[in-house]
Amino acid sequence: MSRFSEGWRAAGLMTHATALPNDYGIGDFGPAAHRLADFLKKTGLTFWQILPVGPTGPALGNSPYSAYSAFAGNELLISPELLAKDRLLTESEVASFQLPLSDKVNFEQVGAWKRAMLDRIFEREANKLLKNESFLAFCWDNGAWLNDYAFFMAAKEDFGGRPWSEWPVELKRRENSALAKHGERLFRPILRHKMSQHFFFRQLGELKRLFNEAGLAIVGDTAFYVNHDSSDVWANQRLFALDEDGRTATMAGVPPDYYAKDGQLWGNPVYRWPNHQAEGFGWWKCRLSHWLKYFDWTRLDHFRAMTAYWAVPAGSETAAAGRWEPALGPELFRDLSQYGPLNVVAEDLGIITPDVTSLRQANQLPGTRVLQFGFGPDQPLSLNAPFRIEPDNFVYPGTHDNNTTRGWYRQEIASRERGQLSDLAGYAVDEGNVAWTLTRLAWLSPAAVALTTLADLLNLDEKGRFNTPGQPLGNWAWRATRLPGTRAMDDLFELTTLAGRDNLAHPNVLTY
Repeated sequence: MSRFSEGWRAAGLMTHATALPNDYGIGDFGPAAHRLADFLKKTGLTFWQILPVGPTGPALGNSPYSAYSAFAGNELLISPELLAKDRLLTESEVASFQLPLSDKVNFEQVGAWKRAMLDRIFEREANKLLKNESFLAFCWDNGAWLNDYAFFMAAKEDFGGRPWSEWPVELKRRENSALAKHGERLFRPILRHKMSQHFFFRQLGELKRLFNEAGLAIVGDTAFYVNHDSSDVWANQRLFALDEDGRTATMAGVPPDYYAKDGQLWGNPVYRWPNHQAEGFGWWKCRLSHWLKYFDWTRLDHFRAMTAYWAVPAGSETAAAGRWEPALGPELFRDLSQYGPLNVVAEDLGIITPDVTSLRQANQLPGTRVLQFGFGPDQPLSLNAPFRIEPDNFVYPGTHDNNTTRGWYRQEIASRERGQLSDLAGYAVDEGNVAWTLTRLAWLSPAAVALTTLADLLNLDEKGRFNTPGQPLGNWAWRATRLPGTRAMDDLFELTTLAGRDNLAHPNVLTY
């Protein structure tokens, strides 16, 4: 029997940390996130779900799903206010990093300011770091990924941002003499990157403790693939589909679907699954256990690639040139099962075959349902229709990859879908109330966990959209300028209580 089939119900809010309102140009793990915990508590919610928190940048489109590491954290999420609390910055220095509140993140400006802030701290603290017991313990505990990541970032900066496949051949191939030579030469920038990672994970750990003490939980997100230009691929080239020069030989993506008529060509190298299996899936195990230390749950993106993945030959212009290849996810999860039930949410949207569902259910993982996909001519049979959703799922009106619900109503659906909405709701649905209607339908559904987005709670139109799949520019920058007001909080609390999802009703949510 699934652990989600016994009436356990909860609700939450999905929004990336960068979208939280504060005075520093981008949301972070500081007081803005602490205020969100208070909002969740007052509205009866239990979960805060965010996107991946790895280090990204303008060269990667600022996408949380395209990072320089599968283990490291994004410096932009480090809170200046918490650094001041730790006496690493003065109040005047913190004030100098303030920016006018805007509904868009200026990643270039914020990135430059955060780097300058951390550089300033490093100049003052560098000589103390190797005597700092907390820092040294962090480096020891995380050495399996931290040493490669800090070296990678320092070398990348030193080589003018060039990808590792264009570095000197001896360093590209990780020859010991080259690692020793460049490691000594880049000692200080390597130490600087380790320092920033210490700050990041200290603040994230403190945030998790604050949430857990309030009876709340944080859901993280694990991107399925990793970026080619990352410390993971550079340090573990045997685990990825590369050619002799270290370039991607077979690219990841998905075939044509709802989001993109030509499919999505992501460009990441696919995994060499037999090599992962030969090493006991150690890289995957370390990755999942690492993030489950800092999050109560984690969403596993593109779960369907655990059984078969879309493989596109290098040089292809679209994902349509790909083919399905078998993966070894079942063997990986068979190994993981010895540790007991995993708090992993399977993102099983798209072309889902029975083997994907069987793998998910055999490991008692909740799946993903999106109400915006549950309307249209196939509604009676759609697994995303509110009345067909099964308990072992997380359900959303829409996710970060969807339009806001108001924008969806305005731009993407016709009269038939609008009629279905009104019929299901039992009242006339229009642009003004559609976001609340889908939130209500999600809350009243049988799904174990229902979440809505901050943009939908604020009833924003398409201007509040976070990401448009297949569109290379203009994504990931939206942020809220406020949290919902008292009236919206009262309405949400009433709905959460009505649906039996209030956080007081299920105190076992953190250990379930």
